[in-house]
Amino acid sequence: MARPLSVAVKSYPHTEFLTDPAFTAGGRPVTLAAADPIYRAFAPMVRELRYDVSELALATFLQAHEAGVPISLLPVALSGDFHHHSLTRWPGSAELAPAELAGRKVGVRAYSQTTGLWVRGILHEEYGLDAEDVTWVTVEEPHVAEYEEPSNVVRTSGKLLEVLRRGEVDAAVLGPPALDSAEGPLVPIIPGWRAAEEAWGVRHATVPINHLLTVRRDLLDREPETVAELLKAFGARIDERKAADPAPGPRVRALRYGVTDELVAGLQVAIDYALRQNVIRTPVTVEELLGDFTRHFGDRA
Repeated sequence: MARPLSVAVKSYPHTEFLTDPAFTAGGRPVTLAAADPIYRAFAPMVRELRYDVSELALATFLQAHEAGVPISLLPVALSGDFHHHSLTRWPGSAELAPAELAGRKVGVRAYSQTTGLWVRGILHEEYGLDAEDVTWVTVEEPHVAEYEEPSNVVRTSGKLLEVLRRGEVDAAVLGPPALDSAEGPLVPIIPGWRAAEEAWGVRHATVPINHLLTVRRDLLDREPETVAELLKAFGARIDERKAADPAPGPRVRALRYGVTDELVAGLQVAIDYALRQNVIRTPVTVEELLGDFTRHFGDRA
């Protein structure tokens, strides 16, 4: 039997097909990596190329691309959401307007976390608050070892929710797993966040991408048809997921595949935000990010 493909993706409704023992791509079965939460797979992927195929945070991919890591981006958005509501304070803590965060401390799991990238971009775009105006208190290092954090990024210990509870930070950026598991309602900092999120979506013609699919470049070069079969399978399940929801929220609307205008718009805004925040320091284009994909598959949507 052909060697199994090692795949690291979170368990979503649109990835459950990978658990079917009968599923193969290019005649190769799949071995799923045990990584929960899924971001624990990201450092092994970008530092060791541990998996053939891996879900990867968009900000991590941007930094890996800048560092020359030989992994290729595939146009499959596995997760995303609007993020105005992701900037929160502890219940009972002092009320703060977004612009009042200047000179204060804000917690984020890692400076390179993609949710943090989106929140900092929103703060600059809508409130004139630059990333360098805040001290970013983190609990984890970046996944890409070559990345050097800005001088206003500091490290502390413990879980981010506890850091917020202890009052070590004035606010915190929490991604979906931590935000969903918080005990009690945290208080969003951005007023009218629901309307602000939809307005952001209209303005940028997309829903922010958090995680995409990536593949080792050597596998893509050696077995493009295997990757094509994987892409077809992911696309079919995303279509099924969307068709099953007659009134999809942003987390379902964020799912997409193919080089669509919405995907390109999301990547371009992320690049612009990342450069402004020193998440990456070398300008890059969407075409360059998708260069390996288009070299093998053209610009097929």
